[in-house]
Amino acid sequence: MRPRVLLGAAIASITLIKGYLLPSSYAIQLQDGTVYFAQPPRLVNATTTYNEVYAWGATYYFTISLPENAGEPLQRLAINQHEGVDNITFDLNDSVAFEGKPSGKGQKIGLQNVTGDKKTRTVTLTFDPPVSPGKTITIGLKPWQNPRSTGVYLFGVTAFPTGEKSHGQFLGYGRLQFYSSSDSALWPGFFPGFWR
Repeated sequence: MRPRVLLGAAIASITLIKGYLLPSSYAIQLQDGTVYFAQPPRLVNATTTYNEVYAWGATYYFTISLPENAGEPLQRLAINQHEGVDNITFDLNDSVAFEGKPSGKGQKIGLQNVTGDKKTRTVTLTFDPPVSPGKTITIGLKPWQNPRSTGVYLFGVTAFPTGEKSHGQFLGYGRLQFYSSSDSALWPGFFPGFWR
């Protein structure tokens, strides 16, 4: 009977020690200084204001949720065009970030830096100040023009916590689909992004 009691006490002590050393609300930092989210953000949705090919004036919205127990603020996001016939280029100076979702825009979030890499088809946005855990935010990217070719375009989203050496957490793909004007005439209301 006594060994069982001792074993139970030992397990309880280990759990308490483990909980003390690595609480779920603390970021994880490796020995080499690399910082990870304790709980990564989540890609909630991706949508566009215009789904028609060749259209001007569209905005592509990516909504991200940063959990309370993320452990670290969100420092930057990288959005990479992974799939799609045409390479989409953006007016980086017209990029926006705000709290909430596109349907209910909240407080504006400062962007310290927005850069684009045409080779990798990646846009990187750095927040100033970093986004605190527990917030839902939306990024708005404005293409110079929608793609010429119809089809599905996938955008991979990667989040980075604060820190000089931070590990990027891949959140998944935002999926946007573009149609021709003839599709629009045949199927009114077939453009989900238009009605948001």
